[in-house]
Amino acid sequence: MVSPARPSPPTDGEAAAGTVTTFDGFARFAHAAPPTPPQPGQAPRTPEERLAYHSQFVTVRTPAIESLARQVRTLMILGRHQQATARPSLIVTGPATTGKTTALLQVGRTCHLAHTRRAHPGDTSVPVAYVLVPPGATAKTLAAEFARYLGIPVAARMTTAQITTAVCHTYTTAGVALVLIDEIHRLNPRTSSGAEAADWLKDLTERIGATFVYAGIDVTASAVFSGVRGAQLAGRASLIDCGALPARAGHREPFRELITALEAALDLTAHRTGSLPRLAPYLHERTAGRIGSLSRLIRQAAIEAICEGTERITKTLLDTIALDHLAEEHYRPRTPARRTRPGR
Repeated sequence: MVSPARPSPPTDGEAAAGTVTTFDGFARFAHAAPPTPPQPGQAPRTPEERLAYHSQFVTVRTPAIESLARQVRTLMILGRHQQATARPSLIVTGPATTGKTTALLQVGRTCHLAHTRRAHPGDTSVPVAYVLVPPGATAKTLAAEFARYLGIPVAARMTTAQITTAVCHTYTTAGVALVLIDEIHRLNPRTSSGAEAADWLKDLTERIGATFVYAGIDVTASAVFSGVRGAQLAGRASLIDCGALPARAGHREPFRELITALEAALDLTAHRTGSLPRLAPYLHERTAGRIGSLSRLIRQAAIEAICEGTERITKTLLDTIALDHLAEEHYRPRTPARRTRPGR
């Protein structure tokens, strides 16, 4: 089997190249310097630099990211010496644009960097694997995605069993400790091919000594959790709900706190601090509390403010920005045209 080569970390400021669904791409993502907010005493950045900064922007550690990081650490320790059965796993669920993939990638990055800091010179082990479930996944296409992550050659004539043997051998040899599987809702155990894929995944968790974390849209309401196969998955996995942030939770205002953190990271020359948190009710209504929609709205507004030279975000500016269709349908539902009777 092919042993993956460890890529050299990118130079400071170099963007993570390629896709994170290969080892090389994920390692570059993990080692890439994250965007940094403006620092006191720092020389002003050019408009081009600030446009690039707001395009990437910072990742705010949300409650979901904190919970996932804590539970992943605990479960990896819990399952470290477990041999006979599959290790306990985690499922990150929630509606679209609520930060599930971001949470998954940030925890993967943390695990990868922690391993790199501890690694001895010449260590070629792979701490993290990140795999997307392909649309209409079958056992063979899912196995091929696992193979592709570590560059395992897969020929068209190879059977699923042959690919699986290669995957299990290489992942074990590489020391993969954390497997992140995104878009798990694409798995449909109600179809024959989907059932085979679900069985294949269960078999893999028992043959690879790693902690598995799944993420998908509303997993608990999908076919992934239904029937005997769903019960097997649910019986092994803890659930982290990555839902929309409420406007208020007890004495706290989680959504306003998130807005405050995002505003503090802006790099605009004329923005008034505190103006965005005051718009929290409006922003919650615009985005339905979805983190992805809120981040996109604020980033687009910042880019518009730089391009137009206003250098500040106002409600007037925010209301001109078209968001993702899901958010727009929530905020500005289309009213069906009234029918008129003939002759009127």
